[in-house]
Amino acid sequence: MYRRSAAAAVLLAAALTLTACGSGGEGKADAEAAKPKPPAVSSVPDPADAPAAPASPDAKPTGPVLPDSKLIPKTGSFKANEKQYLSGRVPEKMDPAAVLQTGQESCQRVERTAKRDKDAATGAIVAGEIPGAKDAITYLCPEQKPILDAASKGFPDGTRTSPAAGTYRALTQATNCTWEAKGKDGAVLASGPEAPVKAGDKITAAIPAGTATFTSAGCYAWIPA
Repeated sequence: MYRRSAAAAVLLAAALTLTACGSGGEGKADAEAAKPKPPAVSSVPDPADAPAAPASPDAKPTGPVLPDSKLIPKTGSFKANEKQYLSGRVPEKMDPAAVLQTGQESCQRVERTAKRDKDAATGAIVAGEIPGAKDAITYLCPEQKPILDAASKGFPDGTRTSPAAGTYRALTQATNCTWEAKGKDGAVLASGPEAPVKAGDKITAAIPAGTATFTSAGCYAWIPA
């Protein structure tokens, strides 16, 4: 009888010990779960780590530039017209050949587009879709000068203040082109198109003398008709 009671006491003590251990483990786990976790690393890049945007071919460098005497490619040599294009355009630590390439690419875009559609090439220059086109054509592909001359007389879609009076043609294939000319007092002097436009129709705008603002939408670009 004594042995049976002693065995029962041992079993009871073991059970209590296991329960205490189990309770302590759960408490520890709960405490760990309750601890504040470190913030996750942000997936948003720091703007300071982002690479600088390339400068537009239209823009001249604001910092020091290579003197003309140092406009020398790593291999070969530049032609006289290429040096003229590069003069005052190459940042001090940049390869002049890389700057020249941007101008050559602008020329290639003008040439390819003009081969298919001269109006499209003119419109792309007017709308600013071929960056650096003016200097590129002037020095690197002067055979495209007629396209540049036509573009220099035009203006892009949007609002133009004090436009020269005359008749202009929209360089677009769209049928939703609309325009409006207003005087200094805000009164509408003319608007169009006067009739529904069909695909392939040429859209023109007669800008009266005294026009203060000419506003168009869906017309892409305008050149003298």
